[in-house]
Amino acid sequence: MAVLYKAELHPSKLDLINAWLPGRPWFAGPVGVPVDRVAACRFDDPSGEVGVETILVRAGDGPIYHTPLTYRGAPLAGAEAFLLGTSEHSILGTRWIYDAVGDPVYAAVLAAAIVSGGGEAEEYLEDEDGRQQRREPAMTVRGSGVPGAVAARISVVREVADGDPAVVVTDGAKLHVVRVVGTPVAGATLTATWPGATAVLASL
Repeated sequence: MAVLYKAELHPSKLDLINAWLPGRPWFAGPVGVPVDRVAACRFDDPSGEVGVETILVRAGDGPIYHTPLTYRGAPLAGAEAFLLGTSEHSILGTRWIYDAVGDPVYAAVLAAAIVSGGGEAEEYLEDEDGRQQRREPAMTVRGSGVPGAVAARISVVREVADGDPAVVVTDGAKLHVVRVVGTPVAGATLTATWPGATAVLASL
């Protein structure tokens, strides 16, 4: 499960995405229009160390962008090219926020979800007294694989071609991560559903 805190984050995730997105080679505009969140959900990191979130954003009437992020309590060695920036979390302190395609934890949980037919993590909000309350995610995801199937172990991201889709080569699998929602990909897939829409977000 993913435990979320009633906390402040400065700068916010959307602030960082707004600063980062126009510089991507697959960004198609509109320019100068701040993005809004369309939907999002979380994945579980089995070690409980890294926050993994799949976020869909949109600027005005432009395309919907898939911007998965990872959140870490310390820098990820060798991943400087994927760093959106740091943010101050009012409970957890400084968080290093990465474009998830460069993070092996994201690659591992994404591959596992696709292969096993898995989905998003259950989300729980934790208050200042430590009490937790379940929250319905704004989006669900489901892999096309078979329950009980096990993905190859992934511990290293070896190469990322940052196009649309982004091609992520790891020590255990090659993943394609859709950037502009609607871009077709082949293979076993991860499909997202949110109010009024369904789309494939990644493939293996």
